Amino acid sequence: MGRQRVFLTGATGTMGFLGMQELLKDKGELDLVVLARPSDRNKRILAPFEPKGLEIVWGDLTSYEDVKKGVKDADIVLHVGAFVSPQADYHPKTAMEINYGSTARIIKAMQELGQEEKTKLVYIGTVAETGDRLPPIHWGRIGDPLKPSIYDYYAVSKVAAERCVIESGLPGWVSLRQTGIIGPAMAAIEDAIMFHNCLDNVLEYVSDRDSAILLRNLCAKERSKELGNDFWQHIFNIGGGESCRISTYAMYEHLFGAIGIKDLSNVLEMNWFATRNFHGHYYLDSDKLQNFLHFRHDSIQYFYDAYLKSLGPVAYLSKFITLFPGGQKAVGKAIKERFLKSARTEHGTVHFIEDDMLPQIETYFGSRKEWEKILPAKDFKPYAKWDEFLNIDHGYDDTKPESTLTITDVKKAAEFRGGKCLSSNMATGDWKTKLAFRCGFGHEFKASPRLVLEGGHWCPACERESWNYSSRAKIDPFFAQVWDPIHHKGEETQAIPKSVSELDVTI
Repeated sequence: MGRQRVFLTGATGTMGFLGMQELLKDKGELDLVVLARPSDRNKRILAPFEPKGLEIVWGDLTSYEDVKKGVKDADIVLHVGAFVSPQADYHPKTAMEINYGSTARIIKAMQELGQEEKTKLVYIGTVAETGDRLPPIHWGRIGDPLKPSIYDYYAVSKVAAERCVIESGLPGWVSLRQTGIIGPAMAAIEDAIMFHNCLDNVLEYVSDRDSAILLRNLCAKERSKELGNDFWQHIFNIGGGESCRISTYAMYEHLFGAIGIKDLSNVLEMNWFATRNFHGHYYLDSDKLQNFLHFRHDSIQYFYDAYLKSLGPVAYLSKFITLFPGGQKAVGKAIKERFLKSARTEHGTVHFIEDDMLPQIETYFGSRKEWEKILPAKDFKPYAKWDEFLNIDHGYDDTKPESTLTITDVKKAAEFRGGKCLSSNMATGDWKTKLAFRCGFGHEFKASPRLVLEGGHWCPACERESWNYSSRAKIDPFFAQVWDPIHHKGEETQAIPKSVSELDVTI
């Protein structure tokens, strides 16, 4: 193999920017091409890297011709670029256009250029695809049901994009579902989305630096032909491992404790935080990707350090003031006022309550009565049984070798999803060929076993139309496992229509 040509999208974002710098360390063995919008900011931050061998295609992910320029002659495409939350929450059409559209354009370019066999596609998905997994279902793995949270159009667009990748027919694709990325960028976020993150929610984070190392190691291992069929055409969770697992409540305790505030009631009200409908869980299977790419180095302490650094002298001043009587309240008052201002913005939970926005109240709290039951900080008891978990049944024997999968396995899994596999036969061990299915609502569609069994995807019509989760849980035992334990089983009827789908995007 000659020099490896790598095409990277998202080079001016958090993961992509550090990934670009890691990849340039191997400039003796690869040529790196990035696609970036020609904004003043992007020109400024990328300029220092052109002399180091960086090739820049100035363009946009929404332009097929621009995408095609980057894909041409690439040995590997690292599709990191995305329009992410919280911005995606405010602009759902843009999220679908960029996140689904760019993915479809990359695949189209690979096919039109005749590079299906030559080019590998690394797609970066998201933990948001599986939605909220609060206790007791806070441990998850690949193959669990997809459940983008209501109003989360970032997740919706990424589900559509991942489906496009898995069903592309390309021989060399992999989908890596990224978790929350800790680092300076996360420390700087000030948006109402922080109140969507439930206090008893958990995430197995990964650092921005380790995410960058992941990209570099992946390319290096592909150059040395270490990645085979047990890597390509599969889906993996990106997670930092045990040292990066933390609950939202515990994170706040540590962050504010580090500046001398031991009583969270000085800075937060517990009823500002949603009690459902965010995303995140601990991973039962994130070691699988670590064993391939060996990227983990940082722990959650890296984020704590980044947060304190972002505060600058304020952190030291706060520590000093809080040593004195009344100091915690004095420091906390300013922080609390800033947080409340954010919680009253367009997508803020306090705004939902104060303006009696019933669909949002039901979505994020269950009901106003449920919201009224939230205890104040002094009485709040966070969940503690983090090591306990409920295993999600995938509806077939997923411990058997892939090569032994039969049509009987697929039919059993389809029935467990409240539907039916309409195909009468398949080649044993064939995870790629599409089969015919019918969902419990009568929609007929075609999908590969890889998409349904490993990916956790199901009916595309249901996914496009609405968040009809309470209705789906009544007829789909597979899905009910991630809905009923954290909702009022059989009592909820909410169905929120979706304003955009991948069908609205022109490639």
